[in-house]
Parts: sequence; structure tokens; C-alpha cells
Amino acid sequence: MALAANTSALTDELIVTVANTSDRKAFDPSRFNSLKRRVEESFKSGQHGRTDQFAVARQLEGLQEKFQVLNKDELADALRSRLNELENHRSSWFPEILSLLIQLSDRPAQLSRVDRLEALKPPEAEKSLSWTELDASESAYNDDEIWQDVDYGAESSDDDVSSLPSETSVPRTFPRSPTGPEEDYVIPEELLFSGEDENLIASIKAVQFWKDENTSVLPQPGELPSLPITELQIIRETIFMLQGLPTSLSWRLDDGVKVDQRYALTHSSNEALSSLLRSFSLIGTKLDTLRGFTKIQQSIPYMQTFHRGIEACLSTFDTSLSNMQSRYISQKLTISISLLQLLEDIRHESKLPLLLADLVSSLKRSDPSRPMQCLDLLYDLVCMMQATGDDNEFRYLAELFFSCFETYARPLRQWMETGRLDSVDETFFIRDTSKNSDLRTLWHDWYTLDEASSLLTTPKFLQPVAHKVFTTGKSMVFLRHLDVLAGNADNLKKIKLRFEDLYPKDTSASLCLPFSVLLESAFEKLITASHSVTSDLLRKELDERCGLWISLQALEHIYLCKDISVLGTIDSKIFDLIDRGRGAWNDRFLLTELAQSTFSILPFIDPSRLIVRSSKAPSRDLELGRSVKILQALSFDYVLPWPVANIITKDAISTYQRISTFLMQIRRAKYAIVKQRLQYSESERDGNHDTLGYVIQHTMLWFVDVIYGHMTELVISTTTESMRKAISSSHDVDAMIADHYAHMTSLENQCLLSNQFLPLHNAIINLLDLCVHFADIQATHHGQDHFDHITRTPNKHRTPSRTPRKKYAHVSDDEDQTDEDEDEDMDEEDAASDPGNTTGISFYEAPYAHRLRNVKNEFDQLVSALAAGLKRVGRVDGKLSWEILADKLEWRR
Repeated sequence: MALAANTSALTDELIVTVANTSDRKAFDPSRFNSLKRRVEESFKSGQHGRTDQFAVARQLEGLQEKFQVLNKDELADALRSRLNELENHRSSWFPEILSLLIQLSDRPAQLSRVDRLEALKPPEAEKSLSWTELDASESAYNDDEIWQDVDYGAESSDDDVSSLPSETSVPRTFPRSPTGPEEDYVIPEELLFSGEDENLIASIKAVQFWKDENTSVLPQPGELPSLPITELQIIRETIFMLQGLPTSLSWRLDDGVKVDQRYALTHSSNEALSSLLRSFSLIGTKLDTLRGFTKIQQSIPYMQTFHRGIEACLSTFDTSLSNMQSRYISQKLTISISLLQLLEDIRHESKLPLLLADLVSSLKRSDPSRPMQCLDLLYDLVCMMQATGDDNEFRYLAELFFSCFETYARPLRQWMETGRLDSVDETFFIRDTSKNSDLRTLWHDWYTLDEASSLLTTPKFLQPVAHKVFTTGKSMVFLRHLDVLAGNADNLKKIKLRFEDLYPKDTSASLCLPFSVLLESAFEKLITASHSVTSDLLRKELDERCGLWISLQALEHIYLCKDISVLGTIDSKIFDLIDRGRGAWNDRFLLTELAQSTFSILPFIDPSRLIVRSSKAPSRDLELGRSVKILQALSFDYVLPWPVANIITKDAISTYQRISTFLMQIRRAKYAIVKQRLQYSESERDGNHDTLGYVIQHTMLWFVDVIYGHMTELVISTTTESMRKAISSSHDVDAMIADHYAHMTSLENQCLLSNQFLPLHNAIINLLDLCVHFADIQATHHGQDHFDHITRTPNKHRTPSRTPRKKYAHVSDDEDQTDEDEDEDMDEEDAASDPGNTTGISFYEAPYAHRLRNVKNEFDQLVSALAAGLKRVGRVDGKLSWEILADKLEWRR
């Protein structure tokens, strides 16, 4: 395991070195893992055997012989001696090492010299100096007197040392042995203190007013104790209390400072003194709140910065208290001792700490689920200080605010510059929700703006531009997956906002402008600049590399029928299979091959991306099979490139498919009418003129052409042109998505496909079904005439039969339901017995002319109802296209 870990670490280092980067973190994790996998596979496939040690030995022997032949015996001897020395330290890796040295050698016989080998020898270690070397005769320290006790009291001087002979070597240091006091030695008392300091000690004890022995006035029975103290003592105790130290004049109880009422001034009333001391205690209580906050450990980064700012403020205030104390205890007292003056000085110096103490108190009372509350409170405090004209406090608080915001903005800058989120920071308002790696949903599903808790996790001054921050980061993620950031990273602007940028020190003109306005405008300018850079770069990549406009053009031809000559081949095949009554008309494999071969003639469509999907169409009876609703079982699916799929979403593709199905249903109705007219035109040449049939056919063809022309030439054409202009002028990806969605929604509404226009859409579908039903009546009628003409068998000799009640087969209402159920099977057999009859229509119950009149009446009623409904909708929603379509439908009158 250790060897594998070591190999893995060396592999990582090799990749980082070859890639010429400073750190592994600079790599994209997926790319780094891919490179590492390829390197490890190369290692596995590149296993080689060990070096042949005998071949290495032969090479070294040949090199020695070469040295001797060239008359360089010194080189041969040096090589032989070192090889012999190497034999005493054998290792399994020596053949490889020697082979590497041989391969690295460069003409050793011409360039090698023995004198160069001396430079490779390690330097000799310096020998330590011994006593023997200092005294070779061993006579310098043989004198017994050196072991005797030294008399340190004897007089000595430097002259004695200088008078020693120069030959004598005296060591610079002597060994020291631990010495301790004698057991019978007693320290004299005069060494501890002197009698002249007794007055000083007595004075120190005398000022300790809290001791009972220093109390000279005893309280009378029934009176509160009153212990007189000096004003200087109160000042010292007050300063200690403000510094957070325990004092005898006050004590801390219930998160507050309480004053001891026993003490009094001789030259002041108790009420006046109590009022002053209460003022000091209120200040001390707030300062204790601030000091208690500094003892709480903070986990949020920007709160840690705020914590350090409060500590710096308290340190400055404590320094001012120490300066005051030093002035009062100075031997040369140059100021008057006054509690009122002290209160004034304390109020002046503690103004900033008290403001922060109020902020901390508000922070404790705030909702713990709002981690951004501190920034909001500090922002409000800065604005208030500017409004009140306190320039010094305003500058300090503003700088503290910017330092806290700088810490808070680190994950924000990381998100906007690299598109990566800090997994540790839970206070950021953007959440990573990418559970899969489907790049087609990158823009919509990978990251979300936490709008539900945005008020809790986003500072108030950041909320107006939060969506731009979110969009900029997503654009960076998009660009990173497109691999286009390498050459454009320098164009991305970083967010850096400092207090000096808003309020320079050399001018006070900017102080007249509100802080909130300046901050929001400056921050929005920075965000907008970064957002513009990334959005413009992403839009350029979508236009030039990702094929956005080519994909839109392909969708228009596949779904919106921009070229009817291409779709005609597919329509003819599908409609012909339906008319033949074959169950395999919706074979998705056959239709996919047909669609791919048909659309392959268009250069902007990739046929491999086109798939025809089919659901199982219900075949309960012939009625649904002859309805245009059967086409809802088919859907064309064009797989877009993943960058374009983020712009054109699945919902938009569903809208395209519904529009395509609706247009195909219209073409199906026209195909049925035109086909029966072309197929059975021989009966008209025989003199069998059908005037009513001609009228109905002409009217239905006119209706189908009006509906189809209105949808394609007016609605779809104008909407797609407007959509292209809107998308080309969009400033970012969100705007492109919004524009495409808005135009597709408008297109869906104008094609009457949304739920609110369902009655009108059903009316059009009923009219189209009526057109198919009329074509079936005509086909059945002309098919029977054609069969009778061939067989010379009149229809009146055929056995009459009853047909089941169909959607458009109007029969008399006085029929008995029981008889209808009994004769249902017989009707189907009679209908099936007619040659060429695949529609299930028979004229024995309802004659041909009667059916035509019913079809015409129902058609006129549906068209009138549709026109009236379009006018009502047009008056409500104000869409001009509906008014135009209604006028076209009423033009026939």
C-alpha cells in the first residue's frame, strides 16, 4: 500500500511538472483525473525487464581495455579500484545505476582525467582539539594547587593576567559546578526591607478604603452606612471598572454593573454621586457586553473579521483609559480631579465602542437563522453616522464594514471569477444542486439561487444585484466546460471595492453623497462590468462555435414546416399507411429512417440527431383510426448540442412538437380530401355529377387552406422573425432563454394550443375530423359506384343492413337502442364486405345525400362557432391574429 501511495504521489508530481503549473489545484478535477488515468495506463503497458548485469560488466571491462590500449593506465586503474570498492556494497539496483552512468558518459577516453576525481572526494572533517595537543608534555596541570579552593576575596587585577607568560595556554572557560547556600546561613532581615519604607507601606494600606480598619465613621442605628472616600479613589475604581477589572466600588450582577451605595463623598450629596456612578455603570455595562462578545468564538469568516475589528476598537479605548489613569496618578498632577470631567472624557472616548456595543446587543436579539444580520446592522449604522455628521466615527465604521465585506465577498469573487463554490461556506446564497453530469441542464438545474432564504442569507445592499452575480458565475461554469477560459481569463474583472475608492482622503466633496447610494452604484458597476464580460464571451461562443442559429434554423424546418417540399415525402408515406388501415403505420424505425433520409438534403440538419418516437395508438374502433387525433402518437425529436439545449429547453421542444403535430393534422385533412378527389374523378366523367359534394369539398379545402396559411405565413413567420431579433439583441443567456420562451409561449397561444384556448382548438380538430369523414363518405360512395359499374349489380338488391352510430353518421333519433346493439356485428360485416371500403361507412341506414347535408350543416355550425370564439378571445387579449383569422372565416358569408 505504501508503494502504491508513493507511486501515485510521484505520478501527480510528474503531471504537474510536465503541465508547467504551480499547483494541482489549478487543474480541472475531471481533466486531471483523465491525465492521471492515461499516465498509469502507459506505466502498465510499458513494463520492461531488468538490466542485464552481465552486459554491463562486459561494457565496463571493455572500457578498461580501451583505456589501456590508448595508454591511459591511470584511468583504467581508477575505474578498476572503484569497481572493486563497489563490490563491498552490493545492491540489486547497481546494474541499472551503472548502465545509466555508461549511457550518460560522453567520450570518457578523450575527456576523462584522473585529477578531476579528487574534486569528488568529500571534505575531511575537522579534528577536535584535545588536552593532549594543548599540553604534549602533560606537565601544565600536574600541580596539586589547582585542586585547592579558590580565594575569591583576594585582590586580583587584569595586570595579573597580562603578566603571565605568553607560552602558558589558559582556557577561556572553566567548568562550573552547582553551588548552593550553606545550611546554616540565614538571610539578614535588613536585606529584605528597611525601616525608612514603613511609611510607604502604611500609606498603601491606608488607601485601601474597602477594609474595615480604614473606616472611621460608623453608621447610626437605622441609617444606611456611609463610608467617605476621596474623589481620586472613585476615579481610579471607575477606570478599573471600565477596563473590565473587578473593583470594590461596584460589582457585576445579571449582565450589568451595580454600584455600591455605601460610599460617599464629603463634598457632594449622595444623590449627585449616585447619578454620576450610574452613568459610569451604564457605560461599563455596554462595554462588558462588547468584551463578552470578543470571548465568543466565531465560525463565519466575515464575523471573525468583525470580531478582530471590535478587539482593535477596545484596545484603542483601553489605551485611552490607561493614558487617563497615568495622568491622575502622576506625581506632577496638572489636571483637576473631577468626576464630571472624567465622565465627559469617557463619553467622548467611548462613543465608538458604545455604538458597537449597541450593534452587538441588537445582534444577540436578532434571529439566529439570519447570518447576514451583522452586515446589515453595520451597514445601517454607517449610514446613520454619515447622516448625523460624525465624520470620525463614520470613517472608522465604514472601514470596518468594508473589511468585513471584503471577507464576505471572497466566495462571491471565487464564484464570479472561476464559477466554483466554496463547499464550506453555508451562508452563500447560491446552492450547488448538480446531482448528475447532464450538460444539457447545466444552466437550469446545476445551480440555484436560494430565493426562499435570500433575505436571510443575502445582505440588503447585495440583493438588487444577486441575480447578476448568480448569472455571471453560471456563465463562468458554462465557459469552463466549453474550454474557452484559457485565453480570456485576463479579460475578467475582479471585484475589489475599498473605502478609499468611494471616499478619498484628499477630498471631502464625496462626503456630501449618501453612503448607501455610492455603495450600491459602485457595487452594481463592478458586478455589471464582470457580468458583461462573461455574458458577451458566452454569447459569442454560442453564436460562433455552438451553432445556436443553425439549430434554430433546423427546428424551423423540422417542426414549423418552413419547407413543405421536404415534409411532403414524410406526410405522403404516413397518410398512405393510415388510409390503408395497416397497424404498422407508426413504426418508429421505419419513420426514423425515412425522416433522416428526407432531411439529409438540408446542410444545416444533422440526420443522426433526428429521431421519430411513437407511442402505442389506441385502436378501439375505426373512428379513432380515421381521426386526425391519431397523429398525436408521433413526435419528432431533434437532439440539440448541449450548449444550445440549455437555451432551448425541453419545455420549448414540447411546444415545437405540439405545433408540428397540429400542422400535420391540418395537412392530413387536406390530403384526405385531395386524394379522394383525384382518385375517383372517373365517375364524374360518366355523368354522375355531385353538386353538393363539390360545394362541400370546395368549402373544406378553403377552410383548411385558410387555417394552414394563417398559422404558417402569418403567425409562425412573424413570430420566428421577431424571436431571432430578440435573441440576437439579448445581453445574456438568461435574456436569451426568456426571449425564446416568451416567443414560444406567444406562438403556442396564437396556434390555440394552450389550455385556455382548448375549446377553440377542439373546434378546429372537430372540423378537421369532419373533413376526413367527408373524404371517407366520398371514398365509400365512389368506391361502391365503381364496384357496381364493374359487376353490373345494382345496390338495391343488396341486403339492407344497419350501421353503428358514429360520430358524424347522423341517423334518426327514434331508433331502438336494443336493435342497434343486436345488429352491430352485422353492420360491420356488411361494411367490410364492400370492396375498397376501409372506412366502415354504409349508406343503407342513412343515404349518401342525407349524410352530405348533415356534414354541411355541422361544418357551417362549427365554423361559425369558431369565428365567434376567436372574436371574443381577440377582444379580451387583444391579439390581432385572432381577429384576422375570424375575419377570414367569415369572409365566406
